Amino acid sequence: MTWVLASTSPRRKQLFAQAGFSIADFSFEQVSPDIDETPLANESAADYVVRLALEKAQAGLLLVPTLTDAKVLGSDTSVVLEGKILGKPQNAADAKHILRQLSGHTHQVMTAVAMTDGTHAYSRLCVTDVTFCTITDTEIDTYIATQEPMDKAGAYGIQALGGCFVETIKGSYSAVVGLPLVETRQLMQLMAQP
Repeated sequence: MTWVLASTSPRRKQLFAQAGFSIADFSFEQVSPDIDETPLANESAADYVVRLALEKAQAGLLLVPTLTDAKVLGSDTSVVLEGKILGKPQNAADAKHILRQLSGHTHQVMTAVAMTDGTHAYSRLCVTDVTFCTITDTEIDTYIATQEPMDKAGAYGIQALGGCFVETIKGSYSAVVGLPLVETRQLMQLMAQP
């Protein structure tokens, strides 16, 4: 059996390695699927992340045609405020706009994880409530100057400097980082069954 992570994210790589701790001789390949991440008309945030996780897993499978018995994991994370998906910022001004919206409010981080072997496909959705403290424009500008928010959904990373703004979290911390460990292990156990 060959495990494949359809992501080049260092955070997902670390979490996938953690998820496989109880599997003898666990190792995995990494591939970088290229899919269209445009939301569909009237698609809910939850449906969106599940669809993208499945599409990433399926696209990842196509990238490893020579691997026998490949089990491919795809994942997608979106930051959602009042039903609206807040993606990765386009530029510094967009990052500031996103962080101002999150300041002093509770938002949801929706992370979907999906796994396929080409015959079977399974997915799980994990929703975590994250509450930000109130942050000033000066703090936002200082944070944006670090460049950390620029490649992250919702313009922050909870596992790094952005964690300084997180007042409370209700749900899975690892899902906010990018891969829900419990749900990932559940999918791995399903896929490992004969």
